Amino acid sequence: MRKRPIFITGIGTGIGKTIVSAILVQKLKADYWKPIQSGDLDNSDTDHVRSLVTNNTTTFHPESYRLTQPFSPHKSAAIDGIYIDPQKIVLPDTNNQLIIEGAGGLMVPLNDNFLMIDLIKKLDAEVILVSKNYLGSINHTLMSDGILKSNGIKLSRLIFSGDHDHDSEGIIRKYLQIESIHIPYFNVLNADSISAFTEKMIW
Repeated sequence: MRKRPIFITGIGTGIGKTIVSAILVQKLKADYWKPIQSGDLDNSDTDHVRSLVTNNTTTFHPESYRLTQPFSPHKSAAIDGIYIDPQKIVLPDTNNQLIIEGAGGLMVPLNDNFLMIDLIKKLDAEVILVSKNYLGSINHTLMSDGILKSNGIKLSRLIFSGDHDHDSEGIIRKYLQIESIHIPYFNVLNADSISAFTEKMIW
């Protein structure tokens, strides 16, 4: 029976979704898929995750869309003369657990009528939200959860990325009442440090 895919989204961009994806791929020996890559095609998120994963089980599935510009998918696609058709974004054929990494946050547009959260619903994925402590992150985290709820999507787990802020994390946990873990900054980020972290990580 096919396992329900896990969709990694964040409260914004530059939050740590790719590192979190690599950790979960390594920990769960899961497959990895980034449906839409915007910019950095020579050093894509798929390439980055691949460089951090050492298990022999993971398959890295090709992107549905590879866009040349580092902007929101709808803008990058327009510059490239491409229309992102959600019907062409189809789950890879695998019986393994699949980690899907989104682009930006929940309300990022793929085209004029389709948002990242619509893609989550289309793929019927379980959602993990990545948060990062900065001024405004409480608001962004709680709003992201509210958007998920308003779309009938239950948040599966919350991951804090980077430095601890016990006050911020405490109030977020109070309101979300959901299981959460913390993934710190890595002084040295490579396959060995990811592997060592996942060996100690409880999931």
